[in-house]
Amino acid sequence: MNQLHPVSENEGDRRTIQHAGVVSRISNGEAVVSLTDNINCEGCKARGACGVSESNDKEIMVPIGDSKIEINQPVTLSLAKGLGMKAVFWAYVFPFILMVTTLMICSIFMSELIAGVASLAVLIPYYAMLSYLTPVFKKKFQVSLLK
Repeated sequence: MNQLHPVSENEGDRRTIQHAGVVSRISNGEAVVSLTDNINCEGCKARGACGVSESNDKEIMVPIGDSKIEINQPVTLSLAKGLGMKAVFWAYVFPFILMVTTLMICSIFMSELIAGVASLAVLIPYYAMLSYLTPVFKKKFQVSLLK
């Protein structure tokens, strides 16, 4: 569940990725947090693939349960470092591997055009599967909201 307690500097730096934000909306037990610039993005290994550091208009929905959160309240989002890299893998790395593998296998048996179309078409069921498994990923990639 979401924790609403401060994390010490040392504990947060070693095990979590933290990003500052402001609560922009609250509805149905979830807060929409607008992310602000984060200096921690500069040293992150996944910065290029993440996309959070490139734009100031990112929003993340975070379940808040019974917590006392108000609109325009500054908060910190926290995610375990290992989960951040897993998210990058499932969103960017695995689809790339799937597409290249399909292209190489199909190019042996088919023309280049058909192999290229097949390698792009394989992403349709992949992203449909990710969409279907959204509840599983939401449980696994739990973002904590810290005051």
